[in-house]
Amino acid sequence: MTDKSSIIQLGNPKLREKAAWVENIQDEKIQKLIDDLIATVAQANGVGIAAPQVAESLRLLIVASRPNARYPDAPEMQPTAMINPQIISHSTEVVKGWEGCLSVPGIRGLVPRYQTIEIEYTDRNGNLQQQELTDFVARIFQHEYDHLEGMVFLDRVESTEELMTETEYQQRIVKAEKS
Repeated sequence: MTDKSSIIQLGNPKLREKAAWVENIQDEKIQKLIDDLIATVAQANGVGIAAPQVAESLRLLIVASRPNARYPDAPEMQPTAMINPQIISHSTEVVKGWEGCLSVPGIRGLVPRYQTIEIEYTDRNGNLQQQELTDFVARIFQHEYDHLEGMVFLDRVESTEELMTETEYQQRIVKAEKS
């Protein structure tokens, strides 16, 4: 099983590779990878993870929004495996929001993302799915999708002044939102 310690960190060249198309979704290795990613994202208090983050350069990501220590206001949803995902369309509206990344520990950045996206992906049973995602869940998807393209959230931050440590983020942003 993969675990939190198997998440590769910024600087590992695997994070910068464009991920390969998943050919056989029913392959035992792919199904095990899905289970491992779901377990890993939960253990790491994440809301999403992509296969490249565990050094598997495949077009597979998990969106698993739920409130946790890192994202106390995240909406609750079942962890969803999205294989060979694509963004079909998106809103013109772009919103900046704070993001962190399990592969870039200790840093948060203010990242512009589309407010609403329409996506298509194959689920773990081989069925084609189409969905509209908005707000935080759309942000998670776009963040994880970037990993499939060899990008990290730091690539999208518009200014280094829009970066802060996790500690400062918790003290300034999370505290301010609670008061």
